Amino acid sequence: MDVAAPATEGTPRPERVPAWRIALFMLAGAACASPWASPPVALVVGMALALLGLATFEGPSKRLSRLLIQVCVTLLGFRIDLHELFRRAGEGFPLAAGTIAGTMALGLLLGRALRVGREVNLLTSSGTAICGGSAIAAVGAAIRATSSQMAVATGAIFLLNALALLVFPPIGHALHMTPTQFGTWAGVAIHDISSVVGAAEAFDAGGAIGAGNGAGAGGHAALDTANIVKLSRVLWIFPIALFASWWMGRAEVAAGGTASRPRVAVPWFILTFLAASGVRTLVPALAAQEAGVIRVAGLGFQLALFLIGAGLSRAAIASVGWRTLVQAAVLWVCVAGASLAVIRAIIE
Repeated sequence: MDVAAPATEGTPRPERVPAWRIALFMLAGAACASPWASPPVALVVGMALALLGLATFEGPSKRLSRLLIQVCVTLLGFRIDLHELFRRAGEGFPLAAGTIAGTMALGLLLGRALRVGREVNLLTSSGTAICGGSAIAAVGAAIRATSSQMAVATGAIFLLNALALLVFPPIGHALHMTPTQFGTWAGVAIHDISSVVGAAEAFDAGGAIGAGNGAGAGGHAALDTANIVKLSRVLWIFPIALFASWWMGRAEVAAGGTASRPRVAVPWFILTFLAASGVRTLVPALAAQEAGVIRVAGLGFQLALFLIGAGLSRAAIASVGWRTLVQAAVLWVCVAGASLAVIRAIIE
């Protein structure tokens, strides 16, 4: 049996998807959402199916991956009470402010030197500075970027985000980083929260150097740190989107036009994460369910990474162009290297 989306009168009927492709895609997704898979494996399997032309349900997969990430982030909120959350977020504020401001400044300079368009320059810089695709979507709405401009920036960020998920845990272990150091580094230098969580889980599962550091043997210190660091950075979407709108508005006025009013998207999963953390604070007995929460959230993130990988296409890769890819890659290497040096110097 083949499946095809309904066609309206006057439009061509879409190509039917063979039943075996649907079965293969669903079996691969189920395997990637199992305890026997891992975040890097899930992402690679999804990308492989996409590049081989075997992925299906592109639209539903994209929506489901976004929903899964939001639900799983909320679940992780049940593990951390508000007092600990605000304490650790406050301690990391100077690092967040410094790295975000530095990344934006360096990114805009690199984009100008490489003659990347203003819109793509802003999108790539903000995606690297804050949280990848979520920041690109929010800033893109604020500056009224076209879908093609957002696709170019998202494609470049996606490729580097996938690479980070694969290489960060081995680098962290090779450098004998503690879970807190690695979690902070992952939260700062990896773009999307799904890959941040995946890398931190992989690091925790592999153990860490030093006794009593919470890694390995069921510890989740790197995961908790990475989650808090990344979510505290997501809050910067609002000022960065407003800055981007002002930046583009200034250029429009200089060209004789009128500055448009910004439209800033709201990252609602931040509010649900805080609500879950509030419930954890009021009901300390939830600590007994920590292992189950970690397991369910981890498997959900693995499925989300599979679906994200399955959304990659050859056309998306081809659309990136060398200028944007060079800008994103150089910016990411600079941010990852500089933040690694600072984190190892200030965090024990």
